[in-house]
Amino acid sequence: MKIAVAMSGGVDSSAAAALLKEQGHELVGFTMQLWNQRRHVNVDENGDPLPSRCCSLDDVYDARRVADKLGFPFYVLNLEKDFDRDVVEPFIQSYLAGETPIPCVACNSRLKFASLDRMAVSLGCDKVATGHYARVEYDEAANRYRLFRGRNHWKDQSYFLWELTQDQLSRAYFPLGEMLKSEVREIARDAELYTAEKQESQEICFVPDGKYSEFIDRFLEHEGREAEIPEGGEIVNAAGEKLGEHSGIHRYTIGQRRGLGIAHEKPLYVVQIERARNQIIVGEADELESLEFTAKGVNWVAFDEPAEPVRALVKVRYRHDPAPATIYPIIGDGLKDPVATAPGADLRARIVFDEPQRAITPGQATIFYDTATGEEVVGGGWIIRER
Repeated sequence: MKIAVAMSGGVDSSAAAALLKEQGHELVGFTMQLWNQRRHVNVDENGDPLPSRCCSLDDVYDARRVADKLGFPFYVLNLEKDFDRDVVEPFIQSYLAGETPIPCVACNSRLKFASLDRMAVSLGCDKVATGHYARVEYDEAANRYRLFRGRNHWKDQSYFLWELTQDQLSRAYFPLGEMLKSEVREIARDAELYTAEKQESQEICFVPDGKYSEFIDRFLEHEGREAEIPEGGEIVNAAGEKLGEHSGIHRYTIGQRRGLGIAHEKPLYVVQIERARNQIIVGEADELESLEFTAKGVNWVAFDEPAEPVRALVKVRYRHDPAPATIYPIIGDGLKDPVATAPGADLRARIVFDEPQRAITPGQATIFYDTATGEEVVGGGWIIRER
């Protein structure tokens, strides 16, 4: 089988390529140049470049070394403009709207898989392989591709893949889906790959120091858009009483406790961010708990959009333990999102948990798993603020 392999220069994609090569597949390697390093946006207080974790020259070089070692052709795709449009700009706008975005989901479905699918088809490749810890199976009876969690739940990356369409899943191949991280590194060592001991990144790739608000400030200043940087405003409680001042809504997230600068008899947390009034609303721990929320851009993976409520185990962030809930599809023409471009962007649902959940945050992704095993991805969506 001829397979296009997405290569980040890390150990996971390297091991996936080694495993596929050992199995006798014909491989074509691709690295995606996403972040424009020439901008000099990611710099420290002295103006020196921060260590890059997003398609740096070192990463491209490492990916090429792996391809050379394993003996298959390798190409670099320049997707900088697409990355700016489909990932970076929505990330910034989400923060400016008082949300806390997770850009990796959109990056996978709308950029990486979409681009690799086009290249794979043009080169006659049957599959697109990545180093994700997830599994895809074809259900002949249902004539449908099903997405499952990786066997190693701690490394499971199905949370970032729920937006993939049936067409994308039909070509997706995840060689590491059944494996532990230790086994993956052993494959890389056995193949004598340079990346076998390479450390992995835990932050959003284009914000290498994890300081999102500072990145937004630098980006907007670099682009001559300083006027878009949020101004300071009031920190208030649920009754509207002023308790302090904030330095810009993009510097806060739901559930945040540190850095509020407020003296109070009990710990206070950010419970809501109001862009229209430029206010940060704080409250005690119990005010962070919610029974329900609304999701937009819902993509049903296990079946077509249901007409009846669906029981599922639901996550509201990556490290959230899935909790039992009922999903109520919202049917109605008045809910279409005119600016959304992703498949299913006009589909919405109301999710009601059996028990209250903490810090449900607008901008984050939510994912639904089946109740029988907790392994199959039923669908997912984007958490939105209740109007």
